[in-house]
Amino acid sequence: MDGWEQARQEAAAVARRVEALGRAGVVLHDPDRIWVEETVEVAPGAVLWGGCVLRGQTRIGEGAEVHPGAVLTDTEVAAGAVVKAYSVCESAWIGPRCAVGPMAHLRPGAVLVDDVKVGNFVEVKAATLERGVRASHLTYLGDAVVGEAANVGAGTITCNYDGWGKHRTVIGARAFIGSNTSLVAPIRVGDGAIVGAGSTLTRDVPADAIAVERAEEKVFEGKAPRLHDRNRRKAGK
Repeated sequence: MDGWEQARQEAAAVARRVEALGRAGVVLHDPDRIWVEETVEVAPGAVLWGGCVLRGQTRIGEGAEVHPGAVLTDTEVAAGAVVKAYSVCESAWIGPRCAVGPMAHLRPGAVLVDDVKVGNFVEVKAATLERGVRASHLTYLGDAVVGEAANVGAGTITCNYDGWGKHRTVIGARAFIGSNTSLVAPIRVGDGAIVGAGSTLTRDVPADAIAVERAEEKVFEGKAPRLHDRNRRKAGK
């Protein structure tokens, strides 16, 4: 059997699986573009959109939705959860009422417990996000635990790797992490604490404390034209 014949047989097998899902009560949009491996389980009432790819031991619960371009491998999606367009999930657990993406990346060990929002360009690896956590955009959460109802601002990074080993970050319940924050692990932010935007923290933050770390702002009035001229000359323009 050549490669073309093998591909046609595989496509026919996938089409039969998708048809069986539709006849069993799964809602299918553009079924000719849905890819489902034979080891995947999809509950009746789930919704699959064209262009999604379900692989390995993936499980999709009742009422869950998988949107176009999403690729799920060995991932469980609980009832009522939504995986939005072009998200990639590998060996992850997505709990009830969670929303992932669009364009999010859940790596192995990512656990979203319940009603968690992981938005666009958010990456989660070996981390547990408890009920009600919000990490809406542009964030990396690795080797971490994020407590119930905590809010993680855009641009936040858990700095988990020191070049030799991985270290753990713990963010407490109801904590608020301001945008563009770096948490250098190992580190713990206590329940209800607030971390000011733009901070780089290396020490634990007690519960209900406010932590802010920023360099002093300096303004040199009227100096910008001189710097522009120097840079233009260096660029030969």
